[in-house]
Amino acid sequence: MNQTFQVQGMTCGHCEKAVTRALKQVDPQAEVKIDRSQNKVEVQSEQPRDALVKAIAEEGYAVTA
Repeated sequence: MNQTFQVQGMTCGHCEKAVTRALKQVDPQAEVKIDRSQNKVEVQSEQPRDALVKAIAEEGYAVTA
């Protein structure tokens, strides 16, 4: 299932890696695509949206949508 998140606070490649790593801890098979210029994270994962949002938030980034 494809899920899209608006994530605030990603400013560099390190931020992208941190978000990707957090999502992969929830679902190691997840496919993650990040468009930092639009604050958009697309995740192909069967995990519940709440679990993915929690993983991003625990890295210190705000999920706004």
